[in-house]
Amino acid sequence: MITIAGGGLAGLASAVEIARRGAAVRLFEAGPEIGASSVARFAGGMLAPWCERESAEEAVISLGAMAADWWGGITPVSRRGTLVVAPERDRAELTRFARRTSAFRRVNGSEIDVLEPALAGRFSQGLMFDQEAHLNPRQALQDLEKAAHGLGVDIVLGTKAPAKVDLDCTGIAADLPELRPVRGEMAILSCPDVLITRTIRLLHPRMPLYLVPRGDRVYMIGATMIESSSTRPPTVRSLSDMLNAAFTLHPAFAEAAVLETGAGLRPAFPDNLPRLVERNGSLHLNGLYRHGFLLAPAMATKVANTLIPETYDADHRQSKSA
Repeated sequence: MITIAGGGLAGLASAVEIARRGAAVRLFEAGPEIGASSVARFAGGMLAPWCERESAEEAVISLGAMAADWWGGITPVSRRGTLVVAPERDRAELTRFARRTSAFRRVNGSEIDVLEPALAGRFSQGLMFDQEAHLNPRQALQDLEKAAHGLGVDIVLGTKAPAKVDLDCTGIAADLPELRPVRGEMAILSCPDVLITRTIRLLHPRMPLYLVPRGDRVYMIGATMIESSSTRPPTVRSLSDMLNAAFTLHPAFAEAAVLETGAGLRPAFPDNLPRLVERNGSLHLNGLYRHGFLLAPAMATKVANTLIPETYDADHRQSKSA
């Protein structure tokens, strides 16, 4: 029996990968339901390794390239790519972004108009990352829980994990050296007058914005990364900056309804890359930072490779077929 502490994104993904190899898994989640206390509920759900390379290490591409296929076996994934644009006055930001990324094609204003008619006439240049995708984080967590149950994972809710477990996925609550919180803020908007079908990144030197469709003309917007351990709601200044950026993307967002705002603490190591750490007899998966849905599949696979040797997997399959 493999025991896991934490029923968030990292814990559930690891439970699924381990259970797929035939091992019995028991996962402990202190909250009353899956996702209730997970920082993943505030995520954008962008599966965008090539865009993320703009501010991250090369490992984000190598680890994240398989994420869309992995998630496609769990939950609906929109594979419409990422469109990166900038106001005319900030074209230098687009040039800088292109220098730091790859796997894109340059698009002009006419091509942007075809890709996203709602943005017609608003941007003269952009970068289109056709291989990227996005998902709905909250739906994905629910579907991941269903997948875990389907594989026989025993999920124990409302119960603190034992002091000693095989795998600790408790995020910022874990006692790990160098782990720090990075605050991220977001808002969910309903804008019936705007139809956007793919992730949009609006570049700006002070307040870059990403917008991710949630369906039915509902959009998640996010921008902030603050070195802070505060869990208070987003400030008026942060919300004002995000909403102003959304207005820059399309003026109709001035009339959007704000359905929800929120802030979460993302666990991060100094290099902003996830790690597997052995500490006090347990393996820890932590430090997913802002790349949770993108890197969780690869890191969960690494966890399974560590905890479940190939010989166990092969022997288990052989014994089941005997």
